[in-house]
Amino acid sequence: MTTTELSRRAAVDVLGGEPDDATLRRFLHGLPGVDAVGLEQRAAALGTRSIKTTSKAGALDKVISLIDLTTLEGADTAGKVRSLVAKAKTPDAADPSTPRVAAVCVYGDMVPHAIEALGSAHGDPDDGGIHVAAVATAFPSGRASMEVKLADTADAVAAGADEIDMVIDRGAFLEGRYGFVFDQIARVKEACRREDGSHAALKVIMETGELNTYDNIKRASWLSILAGGDFIKTSTGKVQPAATLPTTLLMLETVRDWYRATGERIGVKPAGGIRSSKDAIKYLVTVAETAGEQWLQPHLFRFGASSLLNDVLLQRQKITTGHYSGADYVTID
Repeated sequence: MTTTELSRRAAVDVLGGEPDDATLRRFLHGLPGVDAVGLEQRAAALGTRSIKTTSKAGALDKVISLIDLTTLEGADTAGKVRSLVAKAKTPDAADPSTPRVAAVCVYGDMVPHAIEALGSAHGDPDDGGIHVAAVATAFPSGRASMEVKLADTADAVAAGADEIDMVIDRGAFLEGRYGFVFDQIARVKEACRREDGSHAALKVIMETGELNTYDNIKRASWLSILAGGDFIKTSTGKVQPAATLPTTLLMLETVRDWYRATGERIGVKPAGGIRSSKDAIKYLVTVAETAGEQWLQPHLFRFGASSLLNDVLLQRQKITTGHYSGADYVTID
């Protein structure tokens, strides 16, 4: 049975029917509406939690281990990717006890350069290795034919990508073409299949900043999971607002509810706009308090970030040395 068939079977079990527009609309619009005020108040309350200095040191290390260190620019070069990988492998050259990040995230054509640079460090982040994630499906707009999206995904997987970050067709979703969006996700999941039968993990980017309402974000989260996504991800980082604590809280509530209903754990990845250690720790607290501490591991939670790591390293140095270091004490990349 193919991955697409498995996803459809799981969806049929939850939906009580085939995942066509009518069935998906009935299910998604039958979900309880989001209490926006309550959601934002709970996110704000979680954001006020304080932790002791001893706990903060562990929290900073946890943040590092959950980062997808990212470069997604049109001017990316093989040299820039090698520099990014060097930092992923050794975030703080002055402190070898600093953990590695979970993954480096690049465009598909940069995957071979990332794998070559990682060498023996390329491996499962749950075991201390570093994955290579590739954005695909005409990232960041998603405006391409299905054939192009599938080829984009298959090329990255063939090049060795461990994870694929796809974007949904937000236009189709906002038009209520839920069956179309479901099929696209399911088919991309199938394109993540390797020749040996294993799969690259699929992260489904909803671009929450373009979905307009919390109800839409909740529906898109459920739709992405039903179609076979291994992770649900807030944003490309190219649209504002990107990740926010209330949005991530809502997504965590969704994966918690899915786990209670099915026994399957789905990952969450807030991406874009998380730049400070203080904010990142708020997300850790929100994960632990909402989905549970078991989600605080690389195969279930990630930060999509390019600048967060430097602030975490500076805060970590402050705890170690007792004073703040200047920005030149960490590398730019």
